[in-house]
Amino acid sequence: MDVALTPEQEELVATVTALLSKESTAERVRAAEPLGFDDDLWRKLLPLELVAMALPESAGGYGGMFEDLVLVTEQLGRRLAPVPLIETIVTARVAAAAGEAGQGIVAGALERDARPLATALRPAQEGRAVLVPAGAVAPIVVGLDGDDLVAVESEPPLDAPPNLGCLPLADRDLRAEPRAVLASGADAVALHDRAVQEWKLLTAAALVGLSAEALDMGVEYAKGRVQFNVPIGSFQAVAHRLADAHTATEGARLLVYEAAWAADEGLAEAAALASMAFAFAAESAQRTSTWSLHFHGGYGFMLEYDIQLFFRRAKAWALAYDSTAREYQRVADLLYGPAGR
Repeated sequence: MDVALTPEQEELVATVTALLSKESTAERVRAAEPLGFDDDLWRKLLPLELVAMALPESAGGYGGMFEDLVLVTEQLGRRLAPVPLIETIVTARVAAAAGEAGQGIVAGALERDARPLATALRPAQEGRAVLVPAGAVAPIVVGLDGDDLVAVESEPPLDAPPNLGCLPLADRDLRAEPRAVLASGADAVALHDRAVQEWKLLTAAALVGLSAEALDMGVEYAKGRVQFNVPIGSFQAVAHRLADAHTATEGARLLVYEAAWAADEGLAEAAALASMAFAFAAESAQRTSTWSLHFHGGYGFMLEYDIQLFFRRAKAWALAYDSTAREYQRVADLLYGPAGR
């Protein structure tokens, strides 16, 4: 595995970073609350054809690899971009993998005025998918309803229940019409598992970006805040925490790159590595943003300071699926089999 970026990847990162630096400022992130969706930013991302990049050539895409996609979603995390690009990519890819049954969804995702897509990460209960990421803004939701992987289309509620990260979560009815069955039985479960795995991987990359930016904010504040006539960054209790945060963030980034490489290579351990990356990146982002917030002192808890935006999302992004503790249990199950067997 080579972690050095190619010239093409460097150009990709530069292009996405330039757009997000201009269009996903802290002010725009705040303005998108509480729904957590900036329609103008979404429309400005579409010309970059990032969804098309994520789709295989057989589905009309450009056949991009996860090694490219994680670079994009890391930049989304750095800017807390209030757009469901990860959910749309994952849903478009699972629709493409479903073959003819998902062709309509794929075609819609490639349109110039495409709307967001969403996948329910947990199986529906009595036909209802609970707290679907991007479910509040996506007309089409894909989810597992019993033995069927289905896609339903309806106008999104454009309203999310109050949540820590101001995410566009919403419950959706997977038995509403129009409803299409994309796959059934073992194929349905396998496709859904694959979608969840890809969501974890891309979200892990976003959490790495969040952690890196939160760390930079903490370092800058520690360099400028003076106490006892010296910058607080010179205090060992502060400097050592920041050093630990840097190490953890870089470790999470390396794990994300390894998981992306394994997914591209189709390795058997790809699912376990995606779960590892997700759990460790979530844990690192939460710790880093927490330390950075505390180093801001009382200011860190004020809504006027940007660090609280990162602190809240570091927790909320991972919890859209599950806690890190349970994710580590899944890692153990994937590597060693379920407990008791």
